[in-house]
Amino acid sequence: MITNFFIPELNNHDVHELWFQQDGATCHTARATIDLLKYTFGDRLISRFGLVNWPPRSCDITPLDYFLCGYVKSLVYADKPQTLDHLEDIIRRVFADIRPQMLEKVIEN
Repeated sequence: MITNFFIPELNNHDVHELWFQQDGATCHTARATIDLLKYTFGDRLISRFGLVNWPPRSCDITPLDYFLCGYVKSLVYADKPQTLDHLEDIIRRVFADIRPQMLEKVIEN
């Protein structure tokens, strides 16, 4: 995900002005991942092993916390998937239908 999508997408932006923030979940803090993020963002990495440490049980919330999970869940289960394949198809469709304009509005609020 990071090397195939995220890093190439960064080429569309001035990385030197961007900060990257993630929580300290184990799946986000593998050494190779942290090394890549440190290389890409330098001291603008907020993470368990970044220069700016993500505080445990932080009260800060991100769009993933207050928007994405609930939004996706409501649309996925509205379709009442009956098989794993159907569930996967719905999830892919829901994510594909999220437009940048929607995310911009979420971030602004």
